Amino acid sequence: MQGIIAEHRGQLWVDVDATSRGQVSQLERLTTLHPLAMEDALNPVSRGKIEEYNGFLFTVIRGVRFHVETEDPYDLETFNIACFLGRNFLVTVHHGKSEAVAGAVDRLVRNPDLLGRGADRMMHLIMDAAVDAYFPLLDQIDDFVDGLEERVFEQFDEVVLRDIFAVKRLVLSLRRHLGPQREVFNVLTNRPSPYLGAEGQLYFRDIHDHVLRITESLETYRDLLGSTMDSYLTQVSNRLGMATKGLSAVATVSIPFVIVSGMWGMNFAHIPFSDAPQAFWWMLVMQLVTGLLLYMLLRWRRLL
Repeated sequence: MQGIIAEHRGQLWVDVDATSRGQVSQLERLTTLHPLAMEDALNPVSRGKIEEYNGFLFTVIRGVRFHVETEDPYDLETFNIACFLGRNFLVTVHHGKSEAVAGAVDRLVRNPDLLGRGADRMMHLIMDAAVDAYFPLLDQIDDFVDGLEERVFEQFDEVVLRDIFAVKRLVLSLRRHLGPQREVFNVLTNRPSPYLGAEGQLYFRDIHDHVLRITESLETYRDLLGSTMDSYLTQVSNRLGMATKGLSAVATVSIPFVIVSGMWGMNFAHIPFSDAPQAFWWMLVMQLVTGLLLYMLLRWRRLL
């Protein structure tokens, strides 16, 4: 393997699972690779980047998928794929199983001539699969947003605010993971490199377009979630206003009853009409009439 890299003969692809100590030890024997780049490749939380070293081009991209082992439907699992691209070799490093690498292996088995087109085409194949994995997540987020809008506008679910924040946090996390990769593919598309041919850059331009589409979709979902949250808070405010308005109306119409009952219920010896046989009914009629007039006045002023 070291001889193929040093003598620039043939095409070589080496895939390393960083969770396997034996494979990592084989990687560390490649003296062609810079130790700083190797350190970033073995770090599972390295930020997306692209750097050119003497003899190879080093890139790190981050893939995402939903975490199936947790009860939280919005929990994301991230993974890095590091690539060492030379003139005639490609070394990929990842932690655990990688669906993008597995898909590339499957295509290589079905089409062995694929590696003969160049190491940069193999790197494009792996990166393209990793970026395309974002699209099923976007479809799931679209379903989340539709469900949240239905719960807000049709059902007015009072616990929907928690899910709105959860989906919004999911969208922001995807934007944070995808942000550095825009620069990576921008460089792979536009910056001349001895390790990338003109035809290879055309293929990476397609991935760059996908990244832009995903970013625009995430921006749209963020705006929709913001509008949904504003609508929910507006409905809460309106419902609170209606409840306050109803309570205020009841309190206002009850004022005559309180005043009249209070005046004729005072503890004095001589109160007008206190000895009249029909005083109670007169007081009751006066209260009802006054309350009705007050109600009609409020309705006329459109306060109810």
